[in-house]
Amino acid sequence: MPRFGFAIDNRVCIGCHACTVACKSEHEVPLGVNRTWVKYIEKGAFPNARRSFSVQRCNHCADAPCVEICPVTSLYRRPDGIVDFDNDRCIGCTACMQACPYDALYLDPATSTAAKCNYCTHRVDAGYEPACVVVCPVEAIVSGDLDDPDSRIALLDRQQRVQYPKVEKGTDPKLFYVGGETAAMNPGLAGPRENYLWSGTPTSVSLPQMRKAADEAERARRVYDQKPKPGTWGWMVSAYVSTKAVATGLVLVPILAYAAAETGGAALPTGAMLLALLFLGITGGLLVGDLKQPRRFLYVLLRPQWKSWLVRGAYLITAFAPLVLLTWLLGSAGAGRGWQLALGVPTALLAGGVAVYTAFLFAQAKGRDYWQNPLLGVGMLADALVAGAAVVQLCGLTVALPDNALLTGAIVLAVLTALEFIPRHQTENAHVAAGLILRGPFAGWFWGGVVAVGLVLPLVVLLAGGPVVLAAIGLLVHIVAKNHVVVQAPQRVPLS
Repeated sequence: MPRFGFAIDNRVCIGCHACTVACKSEHEVPLGVNRTWVKYIEKGAFPNARRSFSVQRCNHCADAPCVEICPVTSLYRRPDGIVDFDNDRCIGCTACMQACPYDALYLDPATSTAAKCNYCTHRVDAGYEPACVVVCPVEAIVSGDLDDPDSRIALLDRQQRVQYPKVEKGTDPKLFYVGGETAAMNPGLAGPRENYLWSGTPTSVSLPQMRKAADEAERARRVYDQKPKPGTWGWMVSAYVSTKAVATGLVLVPILAYAAAETGGAALPTGAMLLALLFLGITGGLLVGDLKQPRRFLYVLLRPQWKSWLVRGAYLITAFAPLVLLTWLLGSAGAGRGWQLALGVPTALLAGGVAVYTAFLFAQAKGRDYWQNPLLGVGMLADALVAGAAVVQLCGLTVALPDNALLTGAIVLAVLTALEFIPRHQTENAHVAAGLILRGPFAGWFWGGVVAVGLVLPLVVLLAGGPVVLAAIGLLVHIVAKNHVVVQAPQRVPLS
């Protein structure tokens, strides 16, 4: 079985865009999106200036993160190594777009499903080469079997100095560049100039902090590129993380308080469980509402791809909801302490799983370095516990909370926030995302919502013996504002 790949020979590419046009014509790609596009990078100054062209597209990775995160096997890897897609299965969750480090996927405006280069599988299966290869006037695009030692692509890989893009991501891409321009493969090395069509669109953002100190990188500049893609996970995803924290917290906190109590009694308040079900319903509504194909949402349960944390999370929520309902019914019936704990313990464990699974989903989104933070799951569990305690206080539910529960929660959130932003992040893209939060367009959300209202206010109120309700509101503001910046800011960092 062959192992197909692409080689882009930058030594001969003339930047004519014939590949882009051929791809659009072959696949009827709508206006405004591309499966293949060309980026121009310039270096130096007149008369010692040089322009290079870089063809961008799907890398058909051997370990494709888009395939792993896709919940319904809409994206899949064929035996010949080509990563193909089936838009009849796609639910439009756009998780694949977050997972791809190469920005190769787009949302098709005609079908509201994900799409990308599929190596012209219909042509390959008929014995032909992809359309972009055939049309290239200088044979700068080479396709073929990487495992065939006599193929042109294998010879280039073996005999020339080649560059594979973003190998640190561990995706094993099957596309490489001959004589590639480093600044073309790392968008942080060459920011857009304000003199071409898409350089000043609302979705593009100036990121001077991404530029390296080296002179060569400082001279590099992007003078032509495709239209920047907006972030695909909007306010509904940010809100769902917060409503999920409240839903799980309203289960965790009462059950933990009940288990810690020395005596039995009706310590599992029906109000908390009913509120948890309400917020769980809102969470489900936000998840379905964010899909571009919401009518297919049941595919996640009926056609699951089990490696995806979207699927695992959906099943966790599906199992969690009836357990919460049963816990409420058992408490309402006045069951004994043993019966309530027998059901409450597994319900609490599921609540913890539902609270943190999104951290594993974000970790599968390999394109977003900021989400690879190992503390993300710890933070989500802390958010759930604090959110649960805060809502209990706001609603006056009869839960035997420790006197210092909110103060302890505020301190824990403050420590986690400091651990997140004081040390330098491990990668440049994660550092840039943090810069957007601390000093960029999300600074107001962070300093005003996360820190001032969400941490300083509750700590001052609680230490001064002020109204607990005010502190509870502040902590909920912290959770909502933090989830907003954590979800939105990393999507502003360009991937191509």
